[in-house]
Amino acid sequence: MTEKKQLAWGYLAATATLLMWSGFSLISRLGGKSVLTPYDIFALRLITASAILLPFIGSMPRRAWADRRLWILTCLCSLIYCPIAYTGFKYAPAAHGGILFPGLQPFLISALAWLISGTRPTRIRSIGLSLIGSGIVCAAMPYLTEWSPDYAFGDLLMFISSCLWALYGFFAARWNYSPWTLTRAIAFGSAIVYLPIYWYFLPKEISNAPTSMILIQAAFQGISATILAMLTYLKSLQLLGPERTASFLALVPVVIGVLAVPLLDEPLTPWLGAGIVLVSLGSYVASKTRLG
Repeated sequence: MTEKKQLAWGYLAATATLLMWSGFSLISRLGGKSVLTPYDIFALRLITASAILLPFIGSMPRRAWADRRLWILTCLCSLIYCPIAYTGFKYAPAAHGGILFPGLQPFLISALAWLISGTRPTRIRSIGLSLIGSGIVCAAMPYLTEWSPDYAFGDLLMFISSCLWALYGFFAARWNYSPWTLTRAIAFGSAIVYLPIYWYFLPKEISNAPTSMILIQAAFQGISATILAMLTYLKSLQLLGPERTASFLALVPVVIGVLAVPLLDEPLTPWLGAGIVLVSLGSYVASKTRLG
């Protein structure tokens, strides 16, 4: 595949991920404001994904379940990450999640590349990161006056989940599993470990939740977030690399802010407008490095 074609397919996969990640923050916050517990939402996610992927379990690589690296990735992006992230959305708004989760990824991925691989950001990438950071601060300005103990706790959990996902993205790219293998391993591995614990030990409110909310969470979390977004994210990592992918996905808080205009009747503020320009420009500048 030529570099030009690789870039085109990589950014197509990253764009699909961008849209689904933006939806993840909005739908997860919707679930967080409902009677469903974070444990319920994670269970719905795994039950739906496992049911859809069940016909494909037989074609998994023979030693997949004994592969220590696959279990590490499963813990980082699912078994540990999901309960923390969903609890965060119980306490803090979707916009906070958009800023603290994908918004921080370019910086966390670059820090990991520097600490673990010794790869320092190039001058042009540093400029791009500075523009992204400035844009995220602008997008965050309307929310900085909304501080409360609940928001602070939710933001802390979202920050921790963002760090876990950065570790996952870095090692997933480094260990280079096929997206299809990794998606199935994470879904089934998480279900095998988590669902018995959930059934016997964790608090549940599914019986008190509206059927519509259960269906929304099951469909989006199980199909979009666990299967489709995972496949497109891993494909973009494969084609673009973790740093370029993270820079592009820093647009998520901007997309959430724009979607909030028609969906939540929020105004397109000058701060948001500045954030759109700066993050978009920063994502473009940060991607001006050759593929590895």
